[in-house]
Amino acid sequence: MEKGSPSRQFMAGIIVNLASVMVGTSLGWTSPIGPKLASKDTTPLDTIPSASENSWIASLVALGALIAPFIAGPLAERIGRKYTLLGSSAFFIVSWVLLLTTETVIQVLVARFLQGLGVGFVMTVQTMYIGEIASSEYRGALGSLMQLCIVTGILYVYSIGPYVSYHALQWACLVLPIAFDATFFFMPETPAYYISKGDKEKAVESLCFLRGKTVEGVQEELHEISSTVEESLKNKGTLLDLFRNAGNVKALIICAGLISFQQLSGINVILFYSQNIFESTGSSLSPAVATILVGAVQVLASGATPLIVDRLGRKPILLTSAGGMCISLGTMGLYFFLKHTESPSIDSLGWLPIMSLIVFVTVYCIGFGPLPWAVLGEMFPANVKSIASSIVASTCWVLGFIILQFFADLDKAVGSHWSFWIFGILCAVAFAFTFTTVMETKGLSLQEIQDRLNGKV
Repeated sequence: MEKGSPSRQFMAGIIVNLASVMVGTSLGWTSPIGPKLASKDTTPLDTIPSASENSWIASLVALGALIAPFIAGPLAERIGRKYTLLGSSAFFIVSWVLLLTTETVIQVLVARFLQGLGVGFVMTVQTMYIGEIASSEYRGALGSLMQLCIVTGILYVYSIGPYVSYHALQWACLVLPIAFDATFFFMPETPAYYISKGDKEKAVESLCFLRGKTVEGVQEELHEISSTVEESLKNKGTLLDLFRNAGNVKALIICAGLISFQQLSGINVILFYSQNIFESTGSSLSPAVATILVGAVQVLASGATPLIVDRLGRKPILLTSAGGMCISLGTMGLYFFLKHTESPSIDSLGWLPIMSLIVFVTVYCIGFGPLPWAVLGEMFPANVKSIASSIVASTCWVLGFIILQFFADLDKAVGSHWSFWIFGILCAVAFAFTFTTVMETKGLSLQEIQDRLNGKV
C-alpha cells in the first residue's frame, strides 16, 4: 500500500484557515476599538456612539453571520467550496475600506454587517472544505485548526489595536483578506465537489495532490469518496429528509446543542468587551495588557486541541471544558459580587478576575470553542450536510446576536455578578447535556459514525 504524505493536506488546511484569521479580526475588533470610539481625541466619527449604537456595533456581525449560511451553502454546491471561500474575502475587503473612510456610525454599522456576512460564509463553507480534503486520521486535527486561527486573529487585533491609531488598525486588518486570496487561489478544490459535478479526472488530480500519492495510490479512497457522493446525490437531501431519519435527528440535537452551549457560555461577551471588563475590575494590570494576555492564552490553548483531540476523544475534552468554564464563571461572578457589596477583601483579590478569565478562555479554547464545529463536520451524511450545517451555524449566530444585543441591559438589570453566574449555570447544563447526549466519534470513519447514530453497531 502506497504511503503518501499528509503535508499537502495540512498546507491546504493551514492556508484555508487564513480565512479564520480574518473572522477573528472581526470578532475581536470591538475590544480595542470601543475605547477609541468613546474618546473625542481618537474617534474618526462625528459623534460618540450611544450605548444602544455600541450594542449594535457589537451584535451586527452576528446578524450578518446568521443570514450568510443560507447563501453560502447553496453557492458552495453550485460554484464549489474554493471559489465561494475566495469570494467571501470581498465582504471583508469592502468592510475594512468602509471603516477606513467612515465618519458616521451608520457606515460603521454597514461595515460590521458585511463582516458578519463574511464570517458566516467562512464558517459555513470552510468546515465543508476541511471535511472533504482531510483523510480520516487527520480530520480531528485539521477540523480544530479553525478555532486556533480565529483566536490568532483575535490576538492580532488585541495586540495591535491599543497601541496604534484607529486608521492604522483598519490597514492592518485589510492586509489579511488580500493575503488569503493570493495564497488560497493556488489550492485545489475538494475531490468530493469534482465527483458531485461528474469530473472524475479533476477529482483524481486533487486527491493525488492532497495525499502526495500516484493515481494508483488514491484509487481506493477515490472509490470510497465516489460511492459516498453518488449515494448522497442519488438521495439528494431536503429539509424533510433531515428530520425523517432518526440518526440525522440525533446528530442535529447533538450539533445544535453543542453550538448553543458554545454561545450560552458567554464567550462572545468576553471577546467583544474584554477591555471594558478589565477596566471595570479596577485591577492593577492595564486593561490592554490583561486583554492581550487573555488573547495569548486563547492561542496557546487552541494550539493544544489539534494535538490532543484525536488521542483523548471529543467527549472527555468537552466535559472538562464545560466543568472548567462553570467554575471560572462562578469565581468571576464572586469577584463582582464582592465588589458590588463593597467587601473589604476586594483589594486583595485584583488577580481573581484575570485568573478566572484565563482559566475560562483556556478550557473554552480546548473544548467548546473548536469541537462543536469539528463534530458538525463529521456527524451528517453528505446528502443533508449542507442543510444541517446551515441550520446549526444559524443557531449559533441567532444566540450570538441575542446575547450581544441584550448583554448590556442584562448587566445593568441584575449586576455583573449575576450575568456571569447565569452563564456559569448554563455551562453546568452544558456538562449534563454532553454527558448524557453526545456520542464519541474518535477514530470512527464517517460511515461508522452514521451506523452508530442509526443504532447499527
